[in-house]
Amino acid sequence: MNIYDLKVKTRSEDEVSLDIFKGKVLLVVNTATGCGFTPQYEALEDLYEKYHDKGLEILDFPCDQFGHQAPGTDDEIHEFCTGKYQTQFDQFAKVEVNGDNEEPLFTYLKSFIKDDDIYGLKNKMAMKAVEKISTSTKKEGDIKWNFTKFLVDRDGKVVYRLSPIENPMKMEDKILNLL
Repeated sequence: MNIYDLKVKTRSEDEVSLDIFKGKVLLVVNTATGCGFTPQYEALEDLYEKYHDKGLEILDFPCDQFGHQAPGTDDEIHEFCTGKYQTQFDQFAKVEVNGDNEEPLFTYLKSFIKDDDIYGLKNKMAMKAVEKISTSTKKEGDIKWNFTKFLVDRDGKVVYRLSPIENPMKMEDKILNLL
């Protein structure tokens, strides 16, 4: 099995195969519109605008598992993101990223890289605090909060996982190397 064998649901609940992204560099993110990390949409959009024409795709999966910070319908979430942050990248149907009902894509991503890359003692301490309030984090590799970021190379290999607390721009060099 590889990432291109998986299917996900669009905002309109249509099923789409990830094989449409073959040959692209993917940045897969679980997001929330009411999270303290929501302003990361700005950096995600910056990366998208800079590198989309070179082969970067950002796949946004809203998730309401962490503090119910992704309220609303898929369309309401999309309207918020496009209105406030002018996002242009693909946003899919709301998912769960941990537990019995987790989206198979996230099961797949987590199976390759079990823990977040976190820079600096202050950020490590902040993530420890977040982990304590994350009720859906039950096992090794589980996503700890909104805005966990996974980077996938052009061959579909999961190559990097970045902590929710870290700005997506920390991945820019890694993205450039893959492009």
